[in-house]
Amino acid sequence: MTAHKILFLVLDGISDRPCPELGNRTPLQAAVTPILDGIAAEGACGIMDTIAPGIRPGSDTAHLSLLGYEPEKYYTGRGPLEAEGCGIHMEPGMIGFRCNYATLDDQGRVVDRRAGRIHRTEPLSQAIQEGVDLSPLGVEFFFRSGAGHRAALAFRGEGLGVAVTSNDPKKEGVPPLPFEARSGDEADRMTARALAAFVAQAEEILRDHPVNASRRAEGLLPANTVLVRGAGKMGYFEPFSTKYGLSGKVISAAALISGIGTAVGLTRVDVPGITGSVDSDLGAKVRAAREALSSADFVLVNIKGADEAGHDGNVREKVAFIEKIDLALAPLARLPDTLIVVCADHSTPCSVKDHSADPVPVVIAGEGVRVDRVTSFNEISCAEGGLHRIRGSSLMPILLDLLNRSPKYGA
Repeated sequence: MTAHKILFLVLDGISDRPCPELGNRTPLQAAVTPILDGIAAEGACGIMDTIAPGIRPGSDTAHLSLLGYEPEKYYTGRGPLEAEGCGIHMEPGMIGFRCNYATLDDQGRVVDRRAGRIHRTEPLSQAIQEGVDLSPLGVEFFFRSGAGHRAALAFRGEGLGVAVTSNDPKKEGVPPLPFEARSGDEADRMTARALAAFVAQAEEILRDHPVNASRRAEGLLPANTVLVRGAGKMGYFEPFSTKYGLSGKVISAAALISGIGTAVGLTRVDVPGITGSVDSDLGAKVRAAREALSSADFVLVNIKGADEAGHDGNVREKVAFIEKIDLALAPLARLPDTLIVVCADHSTPCSVKDHSADPVPVVIAGEGVRVDRVTSFNEISCAEGGLHRIRGSSLMPILLDLLNRSPKYGA
C-alpha cells in the first residue's frame, strides 16, 4: 500500500538542549508524550538540520527549506512573507516590511516596543491606510494588522530599493532611529524617504485616535508609533502544485508561516481561537487539519507555543505545552492513506532564549515507511533512527518517494 496524502506537523521551536532543572534532560525528554512516542514507534526517525549543520535557522528560512524552496535562492527578507501572511497580496517586485505598534513618551523615546502587547489593532491600521498619503513620492502602500502588536507594510512603485535601515532601536529609553539607505543607490534613499514619511504621518493619525484615547483613560500604553524592519523584495515562487503535483493548505496562527504558505501556493485555513502562544486552541487546529485533509493532498500545520516558552527561558512552561500538544494530537495519530510527519523547524533552547543550530528530531510514519527501533520522540532517541541525520531540503523528496511520486534519476 502507498499513502496519497501528507500531514506535515511543525512543532515550532520544540527542540532544546539538556536543562539542569530537568536533570539534564531536554523538555521533550522530560515531558509525558504517549502520542508522539507512539508515532515514533510506528515510523522512521532521525535528526535534521533544517538548513545545514551549524547554521541557526530563522523560522522563515527553516520553513522554506522544509517545503523544498532553497532559502539561498528564494529568501530576500522576512518582510515580504510577513506582509503576505497579514493579507497583503505581494506581487513580485513589491517591497515588504514587518512592523510593531509601539509607544513613545512625551520626549519621543520608546517606552514599550510592543505598546503594552496591544491586541485588535485593526481600527488603527485602517485609519493609517486611509489617512497616510505617499503619492507625492510616487509610492503606493498597503498596511495591515497582524497578531497582537504586529503589523505589516508593503510598498509598490518604481525605483524602490530594499537596502534600508530600521527605525527600531531594539531597546527602550531611546528615540526611534532614522531611516537611512545602506548604500548610495537612489532607490534605497527613496525607500528611506518613503518610510520616514509613512511613520511621521502615521504618528499624527495615532496621536488622537479613539483607540489610544481609550487606552490612556484605562491606564494602558497607547500605540502611537510604528517600528519598521525586515525589508525585502518579493520574488517569484514556483507554485507548490506545479513543483510537487500536490494540492496544499496551511494552518498557522503566525502570519509569517501563513505568508510562506500562501506565497508558495498553499491555501490558508483560518481557525478561530488559535494564537501562536501557549493559550492557543490546539483542538480547533487539529480539527481543522483533519478537515483540510479531506480536500487537499498536503496540509502544513505549525504549532508555535513551545518556541515562545523557549524564548522566555521558561523550562516548565515548555514541558507543559509539549504535553498539551501531545494530548491534542491524539486524533491525528493514525490517519488512513496519510503520511504523518512531525518535526521542529529549529531548536529554541531555554538556556539560549533564541534559536540555535542544534539538529531537531523528525519522524515519518504511515504506509510504506520502514519502521525503525526508536520508541520515543525526542532529540536523543531520534538520533538512533533509520532516517539518520538529514537536511530540511531532503524531507520533501523523501516524502514524494514514499508517495510513489518521485521521478527516476537515470534510465
